Amino acid sequence: MQKAHLYIATIALLAATLLAPVNAYAKTTRIKDIVQVEGVRDNMLVGYGLVVGLNGSGDSLNNSPFTQQSMVAMLERLGVNTRGQKLNTGNVAAVMVTATLPPFTNQGSRVDVTVSTLGDAKSLQGGMLLVTPLMGADSEIYAVAQGSVNIGGFTAEGAGTTVVKNVPTTGRVPGGAIVERETDFKLSDYSQIRLSLRNPDFTTARRIAKAINGFTSGNIATAENGSSVRLDKPLNYTGSIVDLITDIEQLPIQPDQIARVVIDERSGVIVMGSDVRISTVAIAQGNLTIKITETPQVSQPNPFSSQGETVVVPRTDIDVNSGADTKLAVLDSGVTLQDLVTGLNRLGVAPRDMITILQAIKAAGALQADIETL
Repeated sequence: MQKAHLYIATIALLAATLLAPVNAYAKTTRIKDIVQVEGVRDNMLVGYGLVVGLNGSGDSLNNSPFTQQSMVAMLERLGVNTRGQKLNTGNVAAVMVTATLPPFTNQGSRVDVTVSTLGDAKSLQGGMLLVTPLMGADSEIYAVAQGSVNIGGFTAEGAGTTVVKNVPTTGRVPGGAIVERETDFKLSDYSQIRLSLRNPDFTTARRIAKAINGFTSGNIATAENGSSVRLDKPLNYTGSIVDLITDIEQLPIQPDQIARVVIDERSGVIVMGSDVRISTVAIAQGNLTIKITETPQVSQPNPFSSQGETVVVPRTDIDVNSGADTKLAVLDSGVTLQDLVTGLNRLGVAPRDMITILQAIKAAGALQADIETL
């Protein structure tokens, strides 16, 4: 009998040992998902160009003089002299072209571009973007864009009405830009880098450093502050810094965060973190509602009657709700987010009213979290 109990206890211990890492890992995330390597970033490009081939929905040249000047300059480069001539076309639109150059993009690669009207053009449907240089913040040309513009909307106009779907004055050219210059950044030459946290937090930064040091059995990672972790390549490490990043970015980390409630008063959206706690507080919510319903009725004399006339008799119904059934709810100290939501839902509180209640709880000092209003 004792052997049987010992056998069962051994099986239970093994099961607990096997399940513990699985449950712990389920609450973690990879380092690569919560940090980014300093210097490895996108670059914004911008350019000015012309879209041609529009079906009369382009800029009116009288209201957009920059479009006419661009047309004249473009035609002169092509050997056509139009200076002093009166141009009257609605098939051309001046546009701003924007693109994002990903890190380590090689010369000859293609990137998507976004085209947006600059003048009074009504639609870019069917347009063709002409060759447009795209410059970076250093005024150097990194890509050249050209291609057919795809839009996700349309406009239809008649004599008495106009129908517009989405935004027809903005479009995209998939793969429309060819990279002509690469960014001068060689990560492999570095022996020290910094990992920047996407959500800065001191606890998370320290956990990242401890996980990296534990994996490499060295002291190569240091949490400088809540936003960055310095990573030094070990002297005896045979690989490059890229190899080191590849080795550590899959390490599991349990990120931490401060208790925060985010409120968007314009849309009524409320987002609360899991660590939000409420001290002991009583909540009551009620509104005075007055509903007035007008139901006019028609009063008319009997058929074939020589006297009387048809009149409209007003009928008004007034319903006053002073919130007499509103109850006072008590939330005990240290309740969780689920308890708070459950309590407010039992009161029948709408999201708009929840915003006011949460702000009042914070003002009373009972909400142990930061409130951020968008």
